Amino acid sequence: MTNTNETRNRTASEAVEELKASGALDELFSKIDSGDVELTGDGGLVPMLIKETLERGLQAEMTSHLGYAPGDRDAKRTPNSRNGSYGKTLATEAGDIEVAVPRDRAGSFTPRLVPKGSRRLGGLDDMIISLYAGGMTIRDIQHHLVTTIGTELSHETISNITDAVLEAVLEWQQRSLDDFYPVVYLDAIRVKVRDNGHVRSKAAHIAVGVDMDGIKHVLGIWVQNTEGASFWAHVCAELANRGVRDVLIVCCDGLTGLPEAIEATWPDSLVQTCVVHLIRAANRFVAYGDRKAVSKALKDVYSAANEDTALVALEAFTSSELGRKYPSAVAVWENAWERFTPFLSFPPMLRRVIYTTNTIESLNYQLRKVTKNRSQFPTDDSVVKLLWLAICNIEDKRAREREKERGTTGPRKASGRLVQGQITTNWKQALAQLQVAYPDRINPYL
Repeated sequence: MTNTNETRNRTASEAVEELKASGALDELFSKIDSGDVELTGDGGLVPMLIKETLERGLQAEMTSHLGYAPGDRDAKRTPNSRNGSYGKTLATEAGDIEVAVPRDRAGSFTPRLVPKGSRRLGGLDDMIISLYAGGMTIRDIQHHLVTTIGTELSHETISNITDAVLEAVLEWQQRSLDDFYPVVYLDAIRVKVRDNGHVRSKAAHIAVGVDMDGIKHVLGIWVQNTEGASFWAHVCAELANRGVRDVLIVCCDGLTGLPEAIEATWPDSLVQTCVVHLIRAANRFVAYGDRKAVSKALKDVYSAANEDTALVALEAFTSSELGRKYPSAVAVWENAWERFTPFLSFPPMLRRVIYTTNTIESLNYQLRKVTKNRSQFPTDDSVVKLLWLAICNIEDKRAREREKERGTTGPRKASGRLVQGQITTNWKQALAQLQVAYPDRINPYL
């Protein structure tokens, strides 16, 4: 689809360049410069060009339907004929446009360019979906369309346009997955959802899997009130039903019930608590002025060569002035010790991969910007719809940024894809270390 669009854009650009070179546009440019011709608005050049293009196309469709052109002598030999036209107002990206739709005497003409019952051109639908994915509410979109292109659409119409993607969302949410993911990251953002007449705070959980090539994929989005074992058992079972047979490491922020759910679905998987989440949790009740000092002291714990060395470092922090001042910081590490220590058994390159869930957190940062304009969502499905559209929008934005920098020298400014396309940093070295640690489980997929 992208290649087709690029080809069309090149063709249009070449046509404009040919017209400019021939001087055919000089008189038009002169009228635009003098103000005699407006580009947009009612009666503007762009809307009129769209109107003329549509009407010409509709007449061509009618000619194909009847088998003869207007004024053709063969018209008398056919049982059907043209029967004038009727006016139809279309909402477009350039504003409302009145077009004349031809009709035939038999009433059998069905236009494809402007389908019966349609009141919008497809480009306007794409614009509305893009605005919605960017975080604008339906009321914001209504106001934007009226003030920019003079088109007024009802709340229900805009809602129906965005709901049209639900089928694609469902297909994406139920798609088949790979048999094996070496690493899976789990995290969540909080959203307000209307539920049985009450507005409740729910967690929208997102799973990102790293495949054997190191490419990250969003595996699914789940909205739930709580994060108990039964919910995570459902998520793991769904991933397994969609094809995931094994996961080596699940990196998360110590979600309640997750280890039990993982063990029930993939008995050999390792649940690793995100080190960054532990650092944040340890600093939760630490005075702002002491946070850097506490984080620096805790670095000796999570950067230790092995568990024994890490335990010595934690004991040293516990007996220090900071440790005595903030016992809650010590308790965070002691309570998570069993789920943290597997991290210490891995070599450096692999530690970098599972050190944090930043892979999802960077995505969540973008998603929070999209959801912050909504005080509440009407349903769980509406949450998934917006997040899916936002993820697609973020993906396209990053892809365009990288395309602009393709072929340039020097450091890249455009970030890699947040999901589904970005290759995990130092993945080759990490994969080699995973192969040494789990040869029986990883070799069949190499």
